[in-house]
Amino acid sequence: MSPSPELTAVQRNAVTELLRVSPVADELGRRFAKAGFELHLVGGSVRDALLGRLGDDLDFCTDARPEDTLKIVKGWAEAIWETGREFGTIGLQRGGLRLEITTYRAESYDGVSRNPQVQYGDNLHDDLVRRDFTVNAMAVSLPGHEFADPFGGLADLAARVIRTPGTPAQSFGDDPLRMLRAARFAAQLRFTVDPAVVTAMEHMAADLDRITAERIRDEFSKLLCGADPVTGLRLLVDTGLADRFLPELAGLKLEIDEHAQHKDVYEHTLKVVSNAVGFDTADGGPDLILRLAALLHDIGKPATKAVGGDGGVSFHHHEMVGARMAKSRLKLLKYPKDVISPVVALVGLHLRFYGYGRGEWTDSAVRRYVTDAGDQLARLHKLTRSDCTTRNKRKAALLAADYDALEVRIARIQEEEDLARVRPDLDGNAIMELLGIPAGPVVGRAWKHLKELRLERGPLDRDEAEAELQRWARTEGLIP
Repeated sequence: MSPSPELTAVQRNAVTELLRVSPVADELGRRFAKAGFELHLVGGSVRDALLGRLGDDLDFCTDARPEDTLKIVKGWAEAIWETGREFGTIGLQRGGLRLEITTYRAESYDGVSRNPQVQYGDNLHDDLVRRDFTVNAMAVSLPGHEFADPFGGLADLAARVIRTPGTPAQSFGDDPLRMLRAARFAAQLRFTVDPAVVTAMEHMAADLDRITAERIRDEFSKLLCGADPVTGLRLLVDTGLADRFLPELAGLKLEIDEHAQHKDVYEHTLKVVSNAVGFDTADGGPDLILRLAALLHDIGKPATKAVGGDGGVSFHHHEMVGARMAKSRLKLLKYPKDVISPVVALVGLHLRFYGYGRGEWTDSAVRRYVTDAGDQLARLHKLTRSDCTTRNKRKAALLAADYDALEVRIARIQEEEDLARVRPDLDGNAIMELLGIPAGPVVGRAWKHLKELRLERGPLDRDEAEAELQRWARTEGLIP
């Protein structure tokens, strides 16, 4: 479909206006023109300008080679970096903006290697045709502000559809990561992926194996942090792309949950992700760790499924199995430890709350809940609430009320006891002095015993703590 002339004019004027209020771009264009070269704002920057969301990172393309670009910006740029020079890109900073200028490219892939073979191009059209999607294959010349859209990106932007400049097979054959990027744009921009593109994703999913785990991880993280990650996740599963790097997700389709709340655990998981998006967005999100935990919280269910004599389904200890599986999968995807550790902890703890409403929790249980959650307590609150997906309004209200009560109780005990820094009532030096022993494993065992006692009974006074230490030491045969 084609946008109306009025829509086209408004959107083109939006680009012109955004460039007008950002004189740095035109100033840079004049410097390139004076040196005899072309310069265009290009790709995602043009797309975002048309969407009214142009940020501080601007992308440009030019017929100038990197060495020429360096000469043009030297003395004008406030900072220059050449980390992308081997790919034809020079980065710089000016007026609070980060600018990347890339020589026209005509990249080619041999269908085997994981990285592009960079070849410089000599015209704008060839540079645009090699880009991933039509909405990213538009350009605006500088300083002339001439709009270039050879592949109908403006119409696709108006229709909110993802298409490729050439054939999808050609585009994905050049760079299979573009298949994952299509799902990412669907999640970030709430765009629909063209049926021909979806078909190519289905047929070429195995080509994703050519891509490094790090590149897949980065695209997947952007997808998961999009405005609508569930749409992107469904597309990954439906096309078979998820099977190439996250097979546990599609595997959830095989399982019915123990409460028969959803047709399968897969649908439950997507609902939990959607709920988590609501929580972290309200708090200024997106929160990658919370969303990963929501996505992976039930992946242990297929391995722990059991059917009882009455036909009931159970998944005993799936949270612990799932925590191990999450750790393994995230390691394979090359996530850093500061992501893996909290996600694994949250998956392992996500069931701990259930049973609280039956009145079985003592203050000791609450202390352990807080202590085990550690610095992930706020995320655990959100994950646990997100995991309530029952369509039974009465049950949902009861669970919410129970968790409200737990949070109030946690706040009370924290105020009284400073649970964030629970320590034994005697430190290591006191233990050594009272028992007359040197530093070593026995001190650690005594410290752990006193901490368990602290969690169980709350704070002890000095006399009580010393008496308990003496009692433990006699039990261990350390003193008569």
